[in-house]
Amino acid sequence: MNSIKELHIISNGKMSIEQLREILINIHPFVSVIHLREKQKTAKELFEVVQLLMYANIPLSKIMINDRIDVALVTRAVGVQLAFHSLGASVVKDHFPQLRIGCSIHSFEEGKKAILDGADYVLFGHIFDSKSKPGTPPRGLEELKRVTTLDIPVIAIGGITPENTRKVLDAGAKGIAVMSGVLDTRDPLTAVKAYANALKIGGGKSEKVL
Repeated sequence: MNSIKELHIISNGKMSIEQLREILINIHPFVSVIHLREKQKTAKELFEVVQLLMYANIPLSKIMINDRIDVALVTRAVGVQLAFHSLGASVVKDHFPQLRIGCSIHSFEEGKKAILDGADYVLFGHIFDSKSKPGTPPRGLEELKRVTTLDIPVIAIGGITPENTRKVLDAGAKGIAVMSGVLDTRDPLTAVKAYANALKIGGGKSEKVL
């Protein structure tokens, strides 16, 4: 059984391509997956983002495209992250079995459906109070524990910090996803190392990321 916990970084759609590229060049060695969640960009613009990251030697094996299956296929990114408005995971899996498919879910029932549809993992949240979800009550650790009883890897998202990462892992999550906790900081590299260390310690490993 793979004990390595995944660290997913999700772009916020607010920064320039150049700014995002510079941050990702520095942090990608410490990251498992990079989600390009750029809802306002056209397919052409998103394609150009992936090209820039490729030219910066950021591996396609780490790049997931949010929603846009066409861009994932053309760029040969590793996979797609599907939301409630996206094509169904079963449709995507049937036609493009080479893609890694993640489903964003908000309940136990949605998790069961994701399994039936052939998703490779689910992104569940938000776990704690989150700046990106003001006024919306978090789902909390107890609900996370319930979701992680499903037979699918669960990546937790929402208000996760290096300090509370251990609680998330203890609840059964196979990894965490972070947006503002890295990308909105003054020093993204230091921030991502703190998360990477928290995952290693929480996952039963004590080696420190330098």
